[in-house]
Amino acid sequence: MNTVFLDTVGLIALWEVTDQWHPAAERAMAELNVSKSRLITTEFILQECGNAAARKPYRADVHQLRRSFASDGRIIMPTQSDIDQAWENYRRGSAGTAGIVDHVSFIVMRRLGIAEVFGNDRHFKAAGFYTLF
Repeated sequence: MNTVFLDTVGLIALWEVTDQWHPAAERAMAELNVSKSRLITTEFILQECGNAAARKPYRADVHQLRRSFASDGRIIMPTQSDIDQAWENYRRGSAGTAGIVDHVSFIVMRRLGIAEVFGNDRHFKAAGFYTLF
């Protein structure tokens, strides 16, 4: 079974019908559902989504996704080592101008052997990952 990492950019594009990437996100998610890919994310990504959705109609969708993922172990809590390495990569400027949450995601994805990300963030491409839209 293929494992795919869910990024904030992809999730927001999926929920926000006015997002320019919404149609592409819907198509990519439909393909993931057909292929029965295992979807995971980190607590940090869900927190970013929660912040972005705080005043949006899809706020409840973020909460529901977190509950669903928590119930079957698909939320990865980064280790202190993951976080420390991410801060070092952030300091060095690897993957261009990627933010710290992206750097944590990169470290977690590498540790777990995940190559694909649900999203289209150029920082994931710069870090060597395959974006699904």
